[in-house]
Amino acid sequence: MQGGRQAASRTVGPGERAEPGSQTPVPNATAAPTCAHRCRSAPAPTMKKEVCSVAFVKAVFTEFLATLIFVFFGLGSALPWPSALPTILQISLAFGLAIGTLAQALGPVSGGHINPAITLALLVGNQISLLRAVFYVVAQLVGAIAGAGILYGVAPVNARGKLAVNELSNDTTPGHALVAELILTFQLALCIFSSTDSRRTSPVGSPALSIGLSVTLGHLVGIYFTGCSMNPARSFGPAVVMKEFRSEHWVFWVGPIVGAALAAILYFYLLFPNSLSLSERVAVVKGTYEPEEDWEEQHEERKKTMELTAR
Repeated sequence: MQGGRQAASRTVGPGERAEPGSQTPVPNATAAPTCAHRCRSAPAPTMKKEVCSVAFVKAVFTEFLATLIFVFFGLGSALPWPSALPTILQISLAFGLAIGTLAQALGPVSGGHINPAITLALLVGNQISLLRAVFYVVAQLVGAIAGAGILYGVAPVNARGKLAVNELSNDTTPGHALVAELILTFQLALCIFSSTDSRRTSPVGSPALSIGLSVTLGHLVGIYFTGCSMNPARSFGPAVVMKEFRSEHWVFWVGPIVGAALAAILYFYLLFPNSLSLSERVAVVKGTYEPEEDWEEQHEERKKTMELTAR
C-alpha cells in the first residue's frame, strides 16, 4: 500500500519509472512529487501508450501478486488452529509485517497500493490515471480471491474456520463499524501519503516500516470492532471463497474508501497541494501527463540515439 508519487509524479509512461502513487516503496508497492513542471508540446502521450507499456503490465501484475501474498499471510495468521488460537498481537503484527515487506520488495514497481481504498484515494488526490486505478482495483480483488483460495486449499479443515471473514463483534452496530473503519483507514492513508511524498525535505525514515506499523496500529484497535479491514480486497477475498456475504459487508467497502478519500483531500488539496493547472490535472486523470523534466530526458535519449545511428 503505498502512496502516490504526488502530482508531479508522472502517471504515464511507456518506460515510466515507478508509477505515480508508487513512492518509495510501497510494496509493490508501495512516490511523490514536485509538481511545478509544465507539460511541453512534445509528442502528445496517449492513454493507449500508458496501458500498452510493459511497465504498466508489470505494475498491474505486481498489484495482483502483492495482494495475493498479503491476503494469504494476513488471513493465515488469524486462522483458529486447534493447537494454538491466534492472539490479537500476532494477527496485528502479521498484517503489518506483510505490508511492510511487500512495500519494500514491490513498491518500486507499482507503488504498492495493495488496497482498492488507497488506489481510489490516489485517484481522488489526482495522483494516478483513471485507467490505472481501474486496472489496479481489479487486479487487487482478483489477487485477494486467489490468496484466500490458496489458503483455503492448503489449510487443514479443522483450522479453516470462516477463513477470517470480517464481521462485526462486541455488539458493534453497522454505524459504529463504519466510523471505526473510516478512522482506521484515514490514519493509514495519511501515513502512506506523507511517508512516500518525495517533496518532503525532512527525514521520513523508512516508508515501508512506517506503513507496516500503521497497519499494525489499525489492527490492534480495529480487530475489536470489525476484525479490522482497512482494505476492501482483504474483506472481499475470503467472503467470495467462503460465500459469506453478510448484510454488513458494505461497511468494509464504504468505511475504508471514504476514510482514504478524505485523507487524500486533506493531504493533496489542503495541507500539501500540488501546483498543477487544471489542464495538467485532467492530463493526470487521462494518463497523458508528462512533466517537463521527463520530456527533456526523453529528448536527450532520442538525441543520443540519433547521433549513434548517424555514426
